[in-house]
Amino acid sequence: MKNNVNGKTIVITGASSGIGRATAKLLANQGAKLVLGARRNNRLQELSDEINKTGGIAVYQQTDVTSRLDVTALVEFAVQTYGGLDVIINNAGISQLQRMEQLDVDGWEQMIDVNLKGTLYGIAAAMPIFKKQGSGHFINVISTAGISIVPTMGVYAGTKNAIRTIGECLRQESEGRWRVTGILPGFVATEFVSNIKNDEIRNTLQSKADQIAMPPEAVADAIAFAIAQPANVDVGDIVIRPTVQG
Repeated sequence: MKNNVNGKTIVITGASSGIGRATAKLLANQGAKLVLGARRNNRLQELSDEINKTGGIAVYQQTDVTSRLDVTALVEFAVQTYGGLDVIINNAGISQLQRMEQLDVDGWEQMIDVNLKGTLYGIAAAMPIFKKQGSGHFINVISTAGISIVPTMGVYAGTKNAIRTIGECLRQESEGRWRVTGILPGFVATEFVSNIKNDEIRNTLQSKADQIAMPPEAVADAIAFAIAQPANVDVGDIVIRPTVQG
């Protein structure tokens, strides 16, 4: 089977850990040319060095997805370095879970800025390039929260549902010019839960994750699968979760 990942220029946000890191390592092994973005510059450098020392190709740039200028600069860096862009993986995300009555407005704004606006900034940065090329691939890492609404996840799920809606509209508007894939992971063994401020909710979710979470490499495999399809095949939403997750 032809390796359709080999040689592609791929931008990944949130690349310093978890799903982003696992995806970067897998795609590098398959011959992709990577541009890694995240806030933690030291981790990006470590990952980029690891990839390059093992025969892969990767550069990095410190990026805060809440800044449109940062995301635009990351994509421009990819074009300047490799001469184009084939795929953007909008992976950066954050969760602050509280019941709505707790009025964690700061948490709401943080999720909107990172999850929703950060993804939109990625779309806005890549779109002119994809239009000019007549090809490209948007991959948005969402969550099973985008298909299942439960207490404490109202705003988080809202941002994820919004990304699904935007992605589907983007796909229909493409008319064959670009591809759009949504990746909806369930519990994954990453640092994601540790960022939740509410101690009770964080500890409960961490305990469950410790019991059932799948490795981030499983999600990376799904992302690589979508990228590897022929140019005339558009993989839509992929839901991937532990077999025991409800």
